[in-house]
Amino acid sequence: MFRERRVGSRRVALVAGAVLVLTGATGAFFAVPALAITPAQQAANTSPKVAGTPCTSAAAACVDVRKKQAWLIKGGKVVRGPVAIATGGKGEDTPTGDVFRVYRKDKNHTSSEFPLKNGQPAPMPDSVFFEDGGIAFHSGAPSRASAGCVHLGPADALAFFNFLQIGDHVQVKDGPVAAPDPTVSTGNNGTGNNSDDNSGHDDGGHHSDHNDDDD
Repeated sequence: MFRERRVGSRRVALVAGAVLVLTGATGAFFAVPALAITPAQQAANTSPKVAGTPCTSAAAACVDVRKKQAWLIKGGKVVRGPVAIATGGKGEDTPTGDVFRVYRKDKNHTSSEFPLKNGQPAPMPDSVFFEDGGIAFHSGAPSRASAGCVHLGPADALAFFNFLQIGDHVQVKDGPVAAPDPTVSTGNNGTGNNSDDNSGHDDGGHHSDHNDDDD
């Protein structure tokens, strides 16, 4: 489950220049950094909507948390979907946002956070990780809520695994929990400030979904 999500600088950019803040006590002016959205966020905001989905053509994968549907997109057109999915349960909501990025793929990923009844690591076949904390598309029961991941049926999970490549963008819409504001930086205090090379991403090793006998 996603117990800790860092606000990566992939969604936050400090731009040169400053804004002036007037202090009432002294009348002095102080310069503070101005913030701007990233090119990825701008593309997500300005690209045309993809017909039949809540996402824009900047995304290679689209998720509708409320409707429990997902799509694969290429060239602004749906190439697969809508397909049935399950997302995070109460208190373990799948994070929403427009500029998640695929940073790791693992065909035979397993996780020990929520082990099987026999104590063995839980399988997460065809995992495609797109958000810190081990949030991924992977094969799992679309009828059962996850701990933050996106469950896909086996055939759909394989299709997502084969289609999505490192660096592809994922948009997750209409969820109950919004991703952190991309114009707010947490700084380099152990909670964020990752770069676009994904050097700060969690490898997903601690994440799984609640399992019984399989996932």
